[in-house]
Amino acid sequence: MNPSKQLAFDLPSKPALGRDDFFVSPGNAVAVATIAGAPASSLAAPLASSPPSWPDGRLVLCGPEGSGKTHLTHVWAAGSGASVLNARDLGDIDVPTLARSPVAVEDVPQIANNSAAQAALFHLHNLALSEGQPLLLTGRSAPSHWGLSLPDLQSRMAGAHLVSLAPPDDALLAALLAKLFNDRQITPKPDVIPYLVAHIDRSFQAAATIVARLDRAAMAQSRAISRPLAVRLIAEPD
Repeated sequence: MNPSKQLAFDLPSKPALGRDDFFVSPGNAVAVATIAGAPASSLAAPLASSPPSWPDGRLVLCGPEGSGKTHLTHVWAAGSGASVLNARDLGDIDVPTLARSPVAVEDVPQIANNSAAQAALFHLHNLALSEGQPLLLTGRSAPSHWGLSLPDLQSRMAGAHLVSLAPPDDALLAALLAKLFNDRQITPKPDVIPYLVAHIDRSFQAAATIVARLDRAAMAQSRAISRPLAVRLIAEPD
């Protein structure tokens, strides 16, 4: 084998989900303040270790794919001792035991056609309320668009306090790109992130997609991630 030829291993990235890894911007400051206790008026302030209370102990967090819902959920879970599970797993969970401590249920819209999981979530909601335990629920859109088939559950989700994560501004998009590269243990050339901020769609999914494409292309070609590589990939269809 040519010693100058590097082997490329397509290793999965490991997202950093700690408090210090979450970038606070005007588009998400209210959600961060509501969930993690960071003052919305002080974007540089560290996230609080004890989150504030929510109306009726329930909160819905919505935002587009990749907007930081899972990250912020884990920040809250770390501070509150909450269990975090996907809504699709509710059918296999001991709900009475789960309801005795704080709980976060992610991707609730995914159970729109799962009557058993919806019944379990309804049971969990009522038990958590009676136990005085907070319940965090996430989805890409507001609960009115979740399409849940259990009317009592849908009405309770619609009645929960709602906070949203907005599409990224320039500062947040740059921070997100830096985090995505860092999650993959990649250091791009200094001019790559400013170029990407100016040329990719202003969405979290677009950021995740271009970072993954750059990573694959750089490994395949045994080269650094540079602006010319970014220019070429953006010009090419995925």
